[in-house]
Amino acid sequence: MIKDMTTGSPLKCILRFCIPLLIGNLFQQFYNLADSILVGRILGLNAFAGVGVTGALNFLIIGFALGVCSGLSIPISQSFGAGRTDLVRKRTAQLVWLGFGISVLIQIVCFFWTDDLLRLMNTPEEIFDDAYRYIFLIFMGVGATMLYNLSSAVLRALGDSRTPLHFLVGAVAINVFLDILFMKYLHTGVEGAAWATILSQLASGIACVLYILRKIPFMNIRRSDLRPDWRIMRLMLRIGVPMGAQFAITAVGSIIMQSAVNGLGATAVAAVSAAAKVHNIVAAPLESCGIAMATYCGQNLGAGRIDRIRRGVLDTTVVSMLYCVAAFLFNYTAGQKVALLFVDASEIRVLRLAQQYLVAMSAFYPTLAVIFIFRNGLQGMGYSGEAMLAGVSELIARVLVAFVLVGRIGFNGVCCANPSAWVFADTVLLVLYFREMRHIRSANPALPAEAAHTEPQRKLSSAHAYR
Repeated sequence: MIKDMTTGSPLKCILRFCIPLLIGNLFQQFYNLADSILVGRILGLNAFAGVGVTGALNFLIIGFALGVCSGLSIPISQSFGAGRTDLVRKRTAQLVWLGFGISVLIQIVCFFWTDDLLRLMNTPEEIFDDAYRYIFLIFMGVGATMLYNLSSAVLRALGDSRTPLHFLVGAVAINVFLDILFMKYLHTGVEGAAWATILSQLASGIACVLYILRKIPFMNIRRSDLRPDWRIMRLMLRIGVPMGAQFAITAVGSIIMQSAVNGLGATAVAAVSAAAKVHNIVAAPLESCGIAMATYCGQNLGAGRIDRIRRGVLDTTVVSMLYCVAAFLFNYTAGQKVALLFVDASEIRVLRLAQQYLVAMSAFYPTLAVIFIFRNGLQGMGYSGEAMLAGVSELIARVLVAFVLVGRIGFNGVCCANPSAWVFADTVLLVLYFREMRHIRSANPALPAEAAHTEPQRKLSSAHAYR
């Protein structure tokens, strides 16, 4: 169901939107969990480490694609907030061309350079073959990933976070079934895990597209809407590409750190891989709040509700900080037990290092929450280029840790990487947020501090929203 987020209690709007996102995020994590658990249990520790070591590279390429998908949908949320359903339909139609072009470009790059990137990461030889065979197939199937994430991003831009969840639940079931079928019974190795992910995402993407076309009346796309409109595509790319670059820049830092971890051996690689899986689950509520903020801020900017943006950011920050306390306590007391899902109990050193890594990260979860809320909020308001500076800050921090600390203090240096990156990024994001909010206010002096929800104010803000 589509939802106008420009009226009602800001916190209630955000939380209602966020809960399906959180469930969907957890199911999305289950995609990776299913692969990792089944790979580790069926194919062994080396295969698990081989799939795990591709995480940073996967984040670089697929993360870029997902960031672009989120960015391309922001002008759609702004149009919906302003009540321009004709523009919503037109902009959505242009995603066909943009999604196809970006998918082909990614496939070409990865076809030639996946091997080189893995070697650049200093991937251990004993796990290199599994890593290459898995991640190469994932990259060649990026079109399925783009299809689902673009269509679900459109639904989220319209305030509907529930429908993509329904299709994702079914896709996860398909993914698990295919994992078992391919790896255990057809003996396809790690390629089976990759094919299971690709096919299940393709199914959920097709389901989302059919729902949009059949169930949302004003999204009945016409042939004229599908004609390439370079002006609209340039606007969408101006927001989408910086968001993709934000993910890519962050991923480059992660790749550099992964290279440093790889130099510490397969035990350290397996520990970080297992801990990262647990972290992704525990931090999912924080990430979901961030995704919700992009849609919330986009719609309210389109409607001229600057007061609601401020209130929503503040309320979400308070709720996130309370969750961070609970998340730290969970990781401290139960993180190692959850890691047993991926690593056999006999791997005592792997489990000990995984627990150390988890506790170090979760102590700095408040700084991670600030990143999700303020970065996505800025991107939702159209400041994706400015928000990209936070990614540059994260990159600088991870490079410094990789080249200075890891070589001197080993795994303890690895534990400092993410907290350092988050602190650097927060410094940039907080300055940007307060600066840009002042800029919006000065650009729209007619808006009172507590703007009423009226049509003249929608029109006043639209010049800024579509700049």
